[in-house]
Amino acid sequence: MCKSISVFSNRMKMRKSLRKIIVFLLFRIEWKKMFFVGAILTVFRVMFQISSLPYPLTEWILFPSSEISSSQSLNHEKNLRELPVSRDYRFSISQHAPVVVSLNSTDGLSQRLQVLERREQVSTQQKHRKHVNAVDKVISSSSPVRNVSNHMLRYIASLTPDEALAYAKREIENAPLVTDVQDLYTPLFRNVSIFKRSYELMELILKVYIYKEGKRPIFHQPYLRGIYSSEGWFMKLMEDSHQFVTRDPQKAHLFYLPYSARQLQRARYVPNSHNLKPLSVFLRNYVNMLAAKYPFWNRTRGSDHFLVACHDWGPYTLKDHEELSRNTIKALCNADISEGIFVSGKDVSLPETTISNPRRPLRNLGGKRVSQRPILAFFAGNMHGPVRPKLLKHWRNKDESIRIYGPLPHRVSKVMSYSEHMKSSKYCLCPMGYEVNSPRIVEAIYYECVPVIIADNFALPFSEVLNWTAFSVVVSEKDIPRLKDILSSIPLRHYQAMQNNVKMVQKHFLWNSTPTRFDLFHMILHSIWFSRLNQLQVSQIL
Repeated sequence: MCKSISVFSNRMKMRKSLRKIIVFLLFRIEWKKMFFVGAILTVFRVMFQISSLPYPLTEWILFPSSEISSSQSLNHEKNLRELPVSRDYRFSISQHAPVVVSLNSTDGLSQRLQVLERREQVSTQQKHRKHVNAVDKVISSSSPVRNVSNHMLRYIASLTPDEALAYAKREIENAPLVTDVQDLYTPLFRNVSIFKRSYELMELILKVYIYKEGKRPIFHQPYLRGIYSSEGWFMKLMEDSHQFVTRDPQKAHLFYLPYSARQLQRARYVPNSHNLKPLSVFLRNYVNMLAAKYPFWNRTRGSDHFLVACHDWGPYTLKDHEELSRNTIKALCNADISEGIFVSGKDVSLPETTISNPRRPLRNLGGKRVSQRPILAFFAGNMHGPVRPKLLKHWRNKDESIRIYGPLPHRVSKVMSYSEHMKSSKYCLCPMGYEVNSPRIVEAIYYECVPVIIADNFALPFSEVLNWTAFSVVVSEKDIPRLKDILSSIPLRHYQAMQNNVKMVQKHFLWNSTPTRFDLFHMILHSIWFSRLNQLQVSQIL
């Protein structure tokens, strides 16, 4: 009991002493002077410690501190768990880890310089990887772009759509001269150097935005069978393309109106009415809806938009919308330059192809050798339009070497089918029907028969790049009576060269379920791309 009383007494004495000390410090000492003296002493101490270091202070502050709190470490580990950690990602994280250098090392400076060099190399490699990843977003991994430097890809990715088109136009105008190009047969082209450079830039640059608006069957439902199948095959392959299609309209160089003229005719035309007004009004309202909903049509008045229509009525259904008819790039099978709708140099002549089996579009290709083609010229078909009756009048049953029919008679087809006639003929006649276009041109190419085109106002497909005189003969309508003289006057060697060129050009007129370079899908798209570049006024962009 006495011991506990003594302890309590000592505690009370200590408290009294502490109170006296606190009172003395608060009221007897001048604190301002004390703080000033303390600050001076601290500065002198720091300066003394710095002067005693073996190297300048800046050498020791090269890298951040290697110490982090436990909470920071946990947060960093959590972030790594949440992110999809690839090998490259882990590398980019680790390269920012601090480098620990011993303060007792006698060659610390050289070690740190080596560390800086390695760090710079790592940073360069990381930037390169980031650039490649960015380029992959701009150019699809399926893109067949070849031998393009990373610097060039980076430059292209930095351009706006108009700037990219201006760059492409300048590059094409200054295309390097080439004479022997892999995958291209030079004699077929007007200027293979220009075509090669333009095609490469199309693969590198072109992005197409496809409007989602529009209900089936007129929109987004390709018709893949029959003589109007070209528009359907293009629609199908365009909408399936990962290389050329973009979902961001701000990145687009071209805008596609994804309708089918054939489906429009089937859905809107009243049989035997002879009235196309409902079709043209329907398209007018569709374009006006797009112009009201998006800024892209009004920005160029439709000059960077395009449509693909193979039905004979395709041009006539555009008349109710002036900008649609005048400004839009129109890819038309009915490419008649005399009617004022198709504009040569701006619009695109669409090859008319007959597809009987969409699952096997390339069946029955090829023909016979020159020595196995005894027929000089062949034609069979309905008597549509003004030209075919003239052909029949002048040459039916007039010469054994020139076989001209209306619809192929049954007695004849039992002996030799339509396709066998084409495969056994040197020249296949392709006269216009109601309209200037004819599927026989592509049929002749498929069967390796030299096409003879009889349609005065027809703009030949891909004529901006292909030299049609190398693989075809164009005969004026007024020269039908002289047909045999014209064909017989062609030397055998010249004919053999043309027939060989037909074989070589065939690849450019084939529909492939999976598109390949330079096939019909790509040739049509290139013609649209080339037309857009021709319209471009570079001076307005720069």
